[in-house]
Amino acid sequence: MRASSNLNPHITAMPKLSTKEVQAFFSRRAREIYENGGKVAGRDLEHWTQAEAEMVQELSKLSDRRLAFVVRVEGVQYIGEYSVASANGYTPGEFACGDPVPVRFVGNKMLVERPNGKVLETIVAKRVGGTPRPTCAA
Repeated sequence: MRASSNLNPHITAMPKLSTKEVQAFFSRRAREIYENGGKVAGRDLEHWTQAEAEMVQELSKLSDRRLAFVVRVEGVQYIGEYSVASANGYTPGEFACGDPVPVRFVGNKMLVERPNGKVLETIVAKRVGGTPRPTCAA
């Protein structure tokens, strides 16, 4: 089944950081911790570890966040939700608004076939317009 994509302007792709950028972040954050903690010498490793822990905590919040993929199939708009953790490497922007998007529906799941051959599995959170899809009994 072919659908057209409808990008959600409220969703932004997670930036991809190089090792150098990540180390620079940790260095800056460790320095902030050092300065805010009274500039006590000899606690470099503790400050660096705290900076890493903060980053891990922030990333785990992002991976739990639900994102949406919106498509229109035969006049019906489907909003499929997914999490960063289960996105199989998908990043918003792989499809342009209006691009044809191959999708399959299995129960309450919308499976989006990506240009790289991988599948983005979403849960249909909302359906707008049209008549209900027929359900198949096994």
